[in-house]
Amino acid sequence: MRSYSDLFRTREFTPLFLSSALNSAASTIAGLAVGTLVYRATDSPLLSAVSMFGPQLAQVVGATTLLSAADRLAPRATMTGIALSFAVGTAVMATPGLPVWGLFLLISVLGLVSSLGGGVRWGLLNEILSKDGYLLGRSVFNMANGLTQITGYATGGVLVAVLSPRTTLAGAAVLYLAAALITRFGMTRRAPRATGRPSIAQTWRTNALLWSSRPRRTTYLLLWIPNGLIVGCESLYVSYAPDRAGLLFAFAAFGMFVGDVTTGRFVPPAVRGRLGIPFLLLLATPYLLFALRPGVAVAAGAVALASVGFGASLIQQERLMALTPDELSGHALGLHSSGMLTMQGVSAALAGSVAQLTSPGTAMTLMAITSIAATLLISGSRQRPEVSTPQQKQPEVNSL
Repeated sequence: MRSYSDLFRTREFTPLFLSSALNSAASTIAGLAVGTLVYRATDSPLLSAVSMFGPQLAQVVGATTLLSAADRLAPRATMTGIALSFAVGTAVMATPGLPVWGLFLLISVLGLVSSLGGGVRWGLLNEILSKDGYLLGRSVFNMANGLTQITGYATGGVLVAVLSPRTTLAGAAVLYLAAALITRFGMTRRAPRATGRPSIAQTWRTNALLWSSRPRRTTYLLLWIPNGLIVGCESLYVSYAPDRAGLLFAFAAFGMFVGDVTTGRFVPPAVRGRLGIPFLLLLATPYLLFALRPGVAVAAGAVALASVGFGASLIQQERLMALTPDELSGHALGLHSSGMLTMQGVSAALAGSVAQLTSPGTAMTLMAITSIAATLLISGSRQRPEVSTPQQKQPEVNSL
């Protein structure tokens, strides 16, 4: 596949794309509303950061117990159920009088439910598209995610200011419901990609198999750690600029959009493989400016530039798929998604804790330095080529 039009001519790509975009918009608007609601109630950078990104901590539970289901459940029914769960949970969050601890309980439960979502969605995308179309398709999803985040944070910021965080949450619940309806009536019923019953034991066995390959292990670490640490910086936007957080999120989303368009559409494959590490360094370096406590205008420019580096995730995902047998693609991508989101939750809690003791600007600077160090350390341990050969993959298929 060479063009975006080829993707949208592929059966089922459009409904999958639309449902994903609606989920992204709902998540963006709901996250900003929850973070603002908690910050207004507690005046705590830590609790605000954790409320927005802490649900990802539940992903580690899903990654160790539920991921075998990613390839063993019917995709349409699973994705519909997840979207409906979020619609109901978000509507409950909008209930007046719900205490802060109740909000955190709901977010944790939804985080656990969502641990299946990445594996099912991206495994299905890998199934719908040909091998040479996955990266282009994933880049379209990432670009849409960037655009929906720009729109979502801008819209969410207006709704929170003009109406209220709880009314904004109600609007997000409607978007989740729309995503569920598009999935149910727009997607074709498909059989699971793998046979057998999902189980905790099978999840552990497949995780161990995926983790046993050093090239895959290094790829996972590059997908999880540098990215997660920078999301820790993003979790402090509300406490850094309470009245302009939506603007910072929107500029960050714009930068991510530019990075995804450039990486997925315009960079030749021969060059793309060499940009993974430079992009990860770009992702962190502009955040060093926050040591100087820049104003909102300079801060917005810095986060936009930094977020171009999120294009690194496309490069690493392409490598991961080259290293993974087809029948494990959903599980492998689910492990990537769960591990990445878990690291984002850990980083948000860490960044919030540092900000609580120092300041948001200081915490962002320290997280950026740590991300740069992690990128250099992990990339320095790589000793194998970026692209695997069929001989590398075959023994792992037989080992199942």
